[in-house]
Amino acid sequence: MRKFSSYGPVNTRLHYHAPRKALTDRAYDELTGHDPLEGGHYITVWAPRQTGKTWVMQQVVSRIREQGDFEAGIITMQSAKEIKSEERVLKFFVRCLSEWFEKDLPDIREWDMLYSVFTKRCFSKPVILILDEFDALGEDFINKFANEFRDMYMRRKNQPGLPSEEKTCLLHGLALIGVRSVLGIENVTGSPFNVQRSVHIPNLTYRETEEMFADYEKESGQQIMPDVIRRIHDETRGQPGLTCWFGELVTETYNKNFPEPFSARNFEIVSAAAVKALPNNNILNIVSKAGREPYKFVILELFRTVKKTEFTYDDSLLNYLYMNGVISYETENGTDYYARFACPFVQKRLFNHFSREIFGEMGKMFEPFEDLSDTVSDESLNIPNLMRRFQNHLRKNREWLLKDAPRRKDLRICEAVYHFGLYRWLCDFLETQYARVWPEFPTGNGKVDLIVRYADRTYALELKSYTHERGYKEALDQAALYGKDLGLAEVSLVFFVEYIDDAAREKYEKTYTHKESGVRVIPIFVDIGE
Repeated sequence: MRKFSSYGPVNTRLHYHAPRKALTDRAYDELTGHDPLEGGHYITVWAPRQTGKTWVMQQVVSRIREQGDFEAGIITMQSAKEIKSEERVLKFFVRCLSEWFEKDLPDIREWDMLYSVFTKRCFSKPVILILDEFDALGEDFINKFANEFRDMYMRRKNQPGLPSEEKTCLLHGLALIGVRSVLGIENVTGSPFNVQRSVHIPNLTYRETEEMFADYEKESGQQIMPDVIRRIHDETRGQPGLTCWFGELVTETYNKNFPEPFSARNFEIVSAAAVKALPNNNILNIVSKAGREPYKFVILELFRTVKKTEFTYDDSLLNYLYMNGVISYETENGTDYYARFACPFVQKRLFNHFSREIFGEMGKMFEPFEDLSDTVSDESLNIPNLMRRFQNHLRKNREWLLKDAPRRKDLRICEAVYHFGLYRWLCDFLETQYARVWPEFPTGNGKVDLIVRYADRTYALELKSYTHERGYKEALDQAALYGKDLGLAEVSLVFFVEYIDDAAREKYEKTYTHKESGVRVIPIFVDIGE
C-alpha cells in the first residue's frame, strides 16, 4: 500500500500523488515546442518552495525520454551553492551533464565555451535540459549562465529553415527551476535571460486533494470523513508539501483507531499537534524565513486588522516572502492585489511563534487569594471583566512587558503585539481554570479571532483596532456574521484603542443585536495607553 510523503519529490509507485496532467502537458509542450522541428522554448518553472516543481519536471523528462526523439536530462545545481570560482562552476556543470548523459564532454574553462557542449560533436539528437535548484548558484553565475543560454537560443532562432537536429546548437529546450525571484526583482543588474516563457506551479485544487485521499481509502479500506479532507485543504490551501504532511499524520502517525473512520475529532488532535508540537522541515523553514529582519516587520504588519498590505511582485521583501512560501496574495475588484498569509496553518504557526518570542513571560496573573468570582464562575466566563483584567495587567506591567516590543517607524508599537499579548495572557490566566484558548484566522490576512472553550461553552473574541465610527459599525455586522458561522448566539468584539474615556465607553460598549442573524455582539474597548 502506498503512503503520503512530504519529503522531496514523490515516487508515484510508493506515494499518493495528484497526476497534474494538464500541468505536465503544458510544460512538455513548452519544452518540445508547438512545432518540434523548429525547436522548443527556454522556460522558467517557478513557485514557492514545496509545491512540486521538481516532481512535475521529472514527469516531463520521463515522458520525453520514452518517446526517444530527444536526449533529455534533469540535473540539480544545489551542490554548486558554495562554489565561488567560474572555472569550478563550469567544471561542476559539465561533470553533471557527463554523468547524466553518460558522455565524455569537453572540459570548458570560459563562459563562451559553454556553447560547444551542445553541438553535434557531443550529441546526436536535439537536447532538452532541465536545471533544478538553479537559484542555488551565486547571482553572478546565474547571470552568466543565462547570458550564454540566451545566446544559444538566438543562434537557433537565426537558423529558421533547419530542422532542430541540424541546427548548430542542439539545445532544443531548457527549463530553469525555481529561478523566478533571482531572474526578477532580486537581480539589481537586470536579467539578460529575456527569451524565456514562464510556467507557474500552483497549489493543489480541492479536487486533487480529494482524489489522493480517495486513492488511500480504496487501498486501505478506511474512510477519511469528508469534513477532514476539507479541513486539510482549507488549512493548507492545497500547498503540496503541507497537504501530504497532514496526509501522513492522518493516515499513519495519529491513525490509532484504524480501520475505524477518521473523524473530525481525530483531526482536531492532529491539528493541535501540528500547530504546537510537531517539527516539519517545510514549516520550520517558513517560520525561520519570516523571523529574519527585515522580513519580520512585514509579517507583523500583515497581522493588522484595519489596513491590508498591498501586494506587488516588485517589492523585494514581499517577493522574498512569497517565493519562500510565507505569504500569497488575493485580489479584489479584479485589479487590487493584497498580501495574505500562504495558508491558515502557516498563519497559526507564525502567530504562536511571535506570541512566545515577544511575550515569553507575562508576569503574575493574580494574587494567591484574589477574588476572581466577577470573572470566572463554575459555569461561565465574564468576557468584559476578563478584558478589564487584561487592560489593568497591561497598564501595570507596561514598562517591562513592552520594553522590547517591535515598533513602527513612528515608534508606535505594532498592532499585532497587542493581539499576541492578549492571547498569551489569556492562556496563562485561564490555565488553572481548565480552559482552552486558540487563535483562528478566518480570512487569511489580518483578521484574528481568539476562541475560548470553558465549561462546555465556546466564547469567540474578534480582535480589532478602533480607527473611526464607520469601521466600528461595519465590525459589528462582520462579528455577528462570524458568530452565525460558528453557531454562536453571542460574540465579543474587542477593540484596542489608544485612549477611551467613560463617556465614549458608555456610548460604544452597548450590546448590538444583528437583525438578520439575531446574534448578539458585545463591544469591549481595551485602552492600551499609548
